[in-house]
Amino acid sequence: MTDEFIIKIENIFKTYKIGDIEVRALRGVDLQIIKGEFIAIMGPSGSGKSTLMNILGCLDIPDSGKYFLENIEVGKLNDNHLANIRNMKVGFVFQTFNLLSRLNTFQNVELPTIYTKTKLKNRKLVINQYIESVGLKGKEKNKPNELSGGERQRVAIARALINDPAIILADEPTGNLDSRTGEEIMAIFQKLNKQGKTIILVTHELDIARHTQRIIYLRDGLIIKQERIENPVMADEILSKMPKLEDRISVLK
Repeated sequence: MTDEFIIKIENIFKTYKIGDIEVRALRGVDLQIIKGEFIAIMGPSGSGKSTLMNILGCLDIPDSGKYFLENIEVGKLNDNHLANIRNMKVGFVFQTFNLLSRLNTFQNVELPTIYTKTKLKNRKLVINQYIESVGLKGKEKNKPNELSGGERQRVAIARALINDPAIILADEPTGNLDSRTGEEIMAIFQKLNKQGKTIILVTHELDIARHTQRIIYLRDGLIIKQERIENPVMADEILSKMPKLEDRISVLK
């Protein structure tokens, strides 16, 4: 990992108006993220986590301040350029998966390339490689309702990766999963990070956040603390000590 900043945020403010009430979601946030870093963002409801993630993902723009993504000042871009960044520079993974129910695994993973009109050499092979990389070989034709929650999140991760984004934004990616499945998802993120991906994860769970290299704590629209994790929890090590699904079923019998 080099000391090259992939993200720099300087004095970001964001206020929303709800009726006659102004909600100051972000109040002068400064943040730098190194290329290849794996960080977690934590904070109570209303702390500004979602607003910060939306700005990082170019889904929203700040009222003031500067946001640089790969040395590009995002605030100076027009709507078309912002859409291009969302499609090509950022991969999104959500708590609720956001898969299209009528499409199978292959089609859901392929979808971003259709939106961006990305031309993939050996298209079918490449998409299947991404599906296999998240442990879903053999599930290419399954629709979301034929997959478990963990499998659906794996599809969402493969979909986020298909355009080879600079950063992956994961919003509560383990929130709807049991403990073992959550660890399996974190193992995938740690593997991707080891391969050089920059990953930013929002979570309410401290034990999940400790799988990352740095935790950013937000409260009332401000970063109140940052914690460097010298020895991140390794998901593979946790999984080796946890019973598999078939073992848990046999115990219940």
